[in-house]
Amino acid sequence: MARSKARVYTCCALILLCLVAIIVCIAVLARRKCSTGTFSKAAVAADSGRCSEIGRDILQKGGSAVDGAIAALLCTSIMNPQSAGIGGGSIFTIMDVSGKVKIINSRETAPANLNPDLLKSCNSTIQVKKDSRWIGVPGEIRGYEAAHRLYGKLPWADLFQPTIKLAREGFPLPYVQSLYLPTINTSNTQSLRKLYLDENGNLLKAGDTVKFEKLADTLEMIAEKGADVFYSGTIAMDLISDIKKEGGNLTLQDLASYKVTVTDAWAVPLGEYQMYFPPPPAGGIILSLILNIMKGYKMNSDLKTTDEKTLFYHRYIEAFKFANGLKKHIRDPKFHSDKMAKNFTEGSFADNIRSLISSDKTHDLQYYGITLYLESMGTTHVSVLTEDGAAVSVTSSINHIFGSKVFSPSTGIILNNQLYDFCRRADSISAGEQPPSSMAPVLLKSQSKTLVIGSTGGNMITTGMASALMNHLWFGKSLKDAINTPVVYVDSENAVKFEPNFEKDVIEALKKKGHNHQPATRFYNVVNAVEKEDSCISAWSDERKKGKAAGY
Repeated sequence: MARSKARVYTCCALILLCLVAIIVCIAVLARRKCSTGTFSKAAVAADSGRCSEIGRDILQKGGSAVDGAIAALLCTSIMNPQSAGIGGGSIFTIMDVSGKVKIINSRETAPANLNPDLLKSCNSTIQVKKDSRWIGVPGEIRGYEAAHRLYGKLPWADLFQPTIKLAREGFPLPYVQSLYLPTINTSNTQSLRKLYLDENGNLLKAGDTVKFEKLADTLEMIAEKGADVFYSGTIAMDLISDIKKEGGNLTLQDLASYKVTVTDAWAVPLGEYQMYFPPPPAGGIILSLILNIMKGYKMNSDLKTTDEKTLFYHRYIEAFKFANGLKKHIRDPKFHSDKMAKNFTEGSFADNIRSLISSDKTHDLQYYGITLYLESMGTTHVSVLTEDGAAVSVTSSINHIFGSKVFSPSTGIILNNQLYDFCRRADSISAGEQPPSSMAPVLLKSQSKTLVIGSTGGNMITTGMASALMNHLWFGKSLKDAINTPVVYVDSENAVKFEPNFEKDVIEALKKKGHNHQPATRFYNVVNAVEKEDSCISAWSDERKKGKAAGY
């Protein structure tokens, strides 16, 4: 009897060992299916390869997806300070390990004593000169604080150390940053320009060592004392003093009263995915509308012939024209009803617009309900996906290149000009109101896949993201190829602009349909994305900004 039991136990043990071996083999084989350049645990896609690496390193030390995102954003404030920094604001779309998605909105707000005639000063072109009147109350650091409090794992100070070290010791001036230095080579931007002068008084070139020592001091103080020092402490007093010297009207009370908004994400179905995005005044609602219109055409395979491509892009351009006409309804819900904006997510709303799109011709501006608005650019985006399934899609901005071009010498902070986004989109501005935005940090989730994606480039954000998502999800292109696909941009006056390398025969065919083709000097759409499918993680940072993703 004892021998019989022993045999049974032995057989059971062997069977169990075989099952374990089979499971291990399946796991190994599954991992081997991942293509070269993918990761098995986590990845970060930021504008800069160095910032992606800093975010990845934070994850490897046990940090959360939010920890990695914050560290990467802080790095971006010195690698691409022309686009983003702690003098601006951001929007986080965060998915926790349970799959629940929250929005943390720390975009800038209008100060209390705003000039009531400010909107009369809106120019017809993008601002290129220093102007303190457009500075909004910075929310970036409060946003980091809220995100870290809710989702952080590592100590707050740890997230700042890599950037503090780089800012203090110096690093080679990145090529992309160097491209924008001529915009501050003017008489009224001398304090900002001094950051970029060598010992002989010459403007630095790409590869030269650049330091941000005063900003390093500021970041070190925030790391040690927390966000309050920025909003009601020493930094606040120094920052407001510098802004007032430049003619700005922010006050200590504006900083002290700043509040972050934490809400649920809005969501729409997109094929097998649920797409999550921030509510107004962010721009995800416009992106969802474009995709809803286009998915109704049921184009699920790659476009092969010129006729197919022409018809697709004609409809796509027309969808953007209608979207341009609807942007005036995207306002801060704390001050304006979002009832109209909520209608944009309905399939019936997209169906109605689709019915107004003619397949063979275009129309005049009035047909689309266009209200002219001003163009914007700049911004940075970070996408993070971690081993436990948590994800962060976060977009941050100081608005135009180098924001207001107002530099605080006491703190090393470059101030935003985010209030400029109200121009031609609002008749008045309320104290505390957030300006409308094209920002659309997005998360897409299906049963087996997670896609974290976002873009930079002001009004080109929607263009970049719609193009990348359609090419990846509908036409089967890899993340890299989908992001690299040349885009077509419809500006605020419905002029159509094509990125270099866009197919010439398609351009000519679209012109024959009546589209107003105009040349564009530069495209700012920059998409950074991370995707997990089964056990493989792909990540891609847009080459338009010389970005590079990192993971492990």
